[in-house]
Amino acid sequence: MKRLLFFLLVFSVLPAFAQDLQRVRQTIAHLASPEMHGRGYAFKGDSLAADYLQQQYASIGLKPFAGSFLQHFTLPVNILDNQLSLKVDGRALTPGVDFLAHAASAAGKGSGFVYSIDTVLLQDADEAQTFLSQNLRKQVLVVRQRHFQDLMNLPEPFKKHLQKAAAVIVLQSGNKVMAAVRSFQYPVPVLEVLESSWPAKADKVEFAVDARLEKNYRSQNVIGFLPGTSKPDSFLVVTAHYDHVGRMGKEVLFPGAHDNASGTAMLLELAHYYAQPQNRPKYSVAFMAFAAEEAGLVGSEFYTEHPLFPLANIKMLVNLDLMSTGEEGMMVVNGSVFTKQFSLLQQLNQQHQFLPTLKVRGKASNSDHYYFSEKGVPSFFFYTLGGTTTEYHHPKDTAGTLPLTKFKEVIGLIQAFFKAL
Repeated sequence: MKRLLFFLLVFSVLPAFAQDLQRVRQTIAHLASPEMHGRGYAFKGDSLAADYLQQQYASIGLKPFAGSFLQHFTLPVNILDNQLSLKVDGRALTPGVDFLAHAASAAGKGSGFVYSIDTVLLQDADEAQTFLSQNLRKQVLVVRQRHFQDLMNLPEPFKKHLQKAAAVIVLQSGNKVMAAVRSFQYPVPVLEVLESSWPAKADKVEFAVDARLEKNYRSQNVIGFLPGTSKPDSFLVVTAHYDHVGRMGKEVLFPGAHDNASGTAMLLELAHYYAQPQNRPKYSVAFMAFAAEEAGLVGSEFYTEHPLFPLANIKMLVNLDLMSTGEEGMMVVNGSVFTKQFSLLQQLNQQHQFLPTLKVRGKASNSDHYYFSEKGVPSFFFYTLGGTTTEYHHPKDTAGTLPLTKFKEVIGLIQAFFKAL
């Protein structure tokens, strides 16, 4: 009889969670779909994702602050869309595989002969003077990644001379290219190429890059809340950045499934849970999906400067980023800063065996918790460890690759943590 009751209990619980996990995968797949354009700035991918999150908030039953789920702000951002091509000695390289445009590249189209930058140029005054005498109008400068910043930081006369070059090629070591977001633009087109894809005796380069620097690009945070049952002026806060690096040219998409559709999906699942009357805590729970994290934590910094309720009312904030693995446990950034809260979290994890281990870090400005903790808000940043999801900022960070190994366990730990608080 006991065995029968055990199986009835197991099979009564599993279908409900399976349905939730199916919903999680659907959410991640939608956020990482081509229709969302990588949730970046090319083709307004961030706004498309924000519209989707608004719809999700409303269907779950979250309430907006001040009549809207959206908190708008502006930022400078370099947008790389439409054309992106590169040929070396007549052979076309593959964007997203062999090369990318640098996130701060200027627009440009043309051709030029290879001019390899010798490291001596960066150190020897005589070599530097020889460089200044060169006609760079039809030259494409080629420099290794470790020397690129040295090149760009040369004294002012050299910077002006560099601007005469047709383009700059930065040769990268490693086996894959990675994208980023930048808020400025170099004066010339800059392309990042894998050394393994670059011919040993390259001579002529043809290129095309579309880029435009928008100084006041309009983006938005997506914020909602559920009122607490007895202490609605006090808040537990769940945050995740929903943006990613978007597209680079029409062909190259960065889906951003692990980073950070996974954390955004977890935020929505926690909203589903706390929206159920039987799960509503005494404190209010706010859900903040931030934009422009990839551009330098812009959305979360803006929020801390323009909060929708007093920051002092936040009892605890948990920021979710890179949440699709967990075989090796989870990192807790700020764990050594807010030691009392980390001790509670560790105790709950050991008691319920949610995750193999919780590793601890100190202060770090690597995600959206940072500006909150700088203002004294108790804040943790969680990211999962282990697994095979390593395609960081790469076109292969797709929904189908995510194992979601400890997804339900992380949610369970957060629920237990919030309940204990």
